[in-house]
Amino acid sequence: MTQDSKELTVRVVSRLAEVPAADWDACAGEDNPFLSHAFLEALEASGSTTRESGWLPQHLLLEDGGGKLIGAVPLYLKGHSYGEYVFDHGWADAYERAGGRYYPKLLSAVPFTPVTGRRLLLHPDAPPEAATLLIEAMVKVGQDNKLSSIHVTFPSREDWDRFGAAGFLQRTGRQFHWENEGYGTFDDFLEALASRKRKQIRRERRDAVESGLRLEAVTGSALESRHWDAFYRFYMSTSDRKWGSAYLTREFFDLIGQRMPGKIVLMMAEKDGRYVAGALNLRGSDTLFGRNWGCLGDFPFLHFELCYYQAIDFAIAHGLKRVEAGAQGEHKIQRGYLPSETYSAHWIRDAGFASAVADFLARERRMIDRDIEQLAEFSPFKRTSD
Repeated sequence: MTQDSKELTVRVVSRLAEVPAADWDACAGEDNPFLSHAFLEALEASGSTTRESGWLPQHLLLEDGGGKLIGAVPLYLKGHSYGEYVFDHGWADAYERAGGRYYPKLLSAVPFTPVTGRRLLLHPDAPPEAATLLIEAMVKVGQDNKLSSIHVTFPSREDWDRFGAAGFLQRTGRQFHWENEGYGTFDDFLEALASRKRKQIRRERRDAVESGLRLEAVTGSALESRHWDAFYRFYMSTSDRKWGSAYLTREFFDLIGQRMPGKIVLMMAEKDGRYVAGALNLRGSDTLFGRNWGCLGDFPFLHFELCYYQAIDFAIAHGLKRVEAGAQGEHKIQRGYLPSETYSAHWIRDAGFASAVADFLARERRMIDRDIEQLAEFSPFKRTSD
């Protein structure tokens, strides 16, 4: 493709509904359902990401001379730091104690979703300079509006390197992911574990359903309003306990159920004809992404069963390469989910504050590296013949 970058233009839209779904998805690709027009626009249409909720969409669009979309960035003007899973509250407090104004800030992310994926969404026909132009446009928005900072959370490693090359500060974190090593069944996976861990998981799976629970994976055309009604009760119960308020509206779940049913896998637990727990997963091209979980009642090991073991079962049965089970949780290691590095990138307008944050991040990266290395020592997988 021969294209003069002078023909390329960048603009901002505050509603993804203004962008044709096919055009956005041609840039986002099909690997990650959270980047799809269906998912991101459902957040907006349902009132989950709005100015009032502190998530004002400000998506960047890169278009060629003919108006064709060749690049995009999911971008939000944030009035707080909630729902991000990469924590900068300490930075905000320090900056404001020094007399600065930290909010609003810009954030490139999938709202409320700690899932790694591209943030520079490039059409296959995009010219080589497209990524650079999008990053420069992000910085210009930050400078023109005198914003304190721009944050890019859970980007792919490739995008993280691009932002780093453009002068963004680089941060690392960790999650726990399960990798499918060609297992044919769940028992094949268990055979790869040390005997003590294998027995522990078998006991947990048995105990989880001992009280008469019936488990099912609901996806595609089998999804009905009754499933979402039940799951929303679980979601609200968890939100009330953890955060005091829910990020996602009931309408959001209806919308994704209608728009992308084949990408949704609801793991549900039923007792005496009533759903009592559920875990929401989204299915990518090679990954099952665990998202939300909730439960009404006290059922030992049910969280592990619905969120971890059922996800592994599903991934094996459908030939998926991995399961990403969300943020945090060292307890996942003993269930076959090993530590994996995650990334974020940060542009800070104030040079002095940026220098202080850079020093902190250098120390934090070394700590994360040591943490991942040490946690890997607790792997449940066999090291010698067992």
